[in-house]
Amino acid sequence: MAVRAKHVLLIAALVVMALICTADALKPKRIRIQFYMHDIVGGPNPTAVRVAGRLTNYTGSDPIAATFGSVSVMDNPLTVTPDPNSTVIGRAQGIYASSSQHREFSLLMTLTYVFISGPYNGSSFSVVGLNPVMSEVREMPVVGGTGIFRLARGYCFARTYSLDQVDAIIGYNVTLYTKPKSHNHYG
Repeated sequence: MAVRAKHVLLIAALVVMALICTADALKPKRIRIQFYMHDIVGGPNPTAVRVAGRLTNYTGSDPIAATFGSVSVMDNPLTVTPDPNSTVIGRAQGIYASSSQHREFSLLMTLTYVFISGPYNGSSFSVVGLNPVMSEVREMPVVGGTGIFRLARGYCFARTYSLDQVDAIIGYNVTLYTKPKSHNHYG
């Protein structure tokens, strides 16, 4: 009888250990990334280009309302430091649109941040949300990702590092929560 009780205890202990290991393996992984995005609108080699805007001439005096409805497409470099000559680690590709008519200049951002070197090479995450550009720090949601960032969720904080007329360097601090690696047939 004592041997049987020991076997039951041993099996129970193994089951508990397996459950604990499985629970730890299923916990989302937190990844933090910092980089700089270079949004170049002016000059001979822009990385962001306006592709749509108002169809009629705006006659008001509000400069924010004058840009309402403008849509730009971007392919901005992401670098390790704010220096434009620092290592390029990726690209921010997508669309932003002027979405405010009053008081606060805001952009609706639909962007994918694609990494082309470093530990996240071949992975990307996407941000969709409002960017109140004139705020010192802007928070936007991360809504998904690929590669290492598959099924990512999280948030990013953007802060304008420098602004030269229409060209800007924006610092990003990103926190991502990713699911454990899938063991399906596709990756």
